[in-house]
Amino acid sequence: MKDYIYQRVLEVSNYIYETKATVRQAAKVFGVSKSTVHKDVTERLEKINGQLAEKVKEVLEYNKAERHFRGGEATKRKYMEEKNSSDIKEG
Repeated sequence: MKDYIYQRVLEVSNYIYETKATVRQAAKVFGVSKSTVHKDVTERLEKINGQLAEKVKEVLEYNKAERHFRGGEATKRKYMEEKNSSDIKEG
């Protein structure tokens, strides 16, 4: 594994563990794709640091379990914003 990939895997993994970030959030912070982050923390990390891999896996599982709540909130905000902008246009 190349040094820069090794370093990224550790940085992304520590970021996710410390901040409880989602894969999407980590990808945005580190300027890589969601697929890259996912591969880093599910495949590559296991070969580098098994203990950290388990901790990150717990965060990912928690985020996955909560995903439907966040999605519902995002949809609610979207429609509220649309309603507010149409109210302004009508008023």
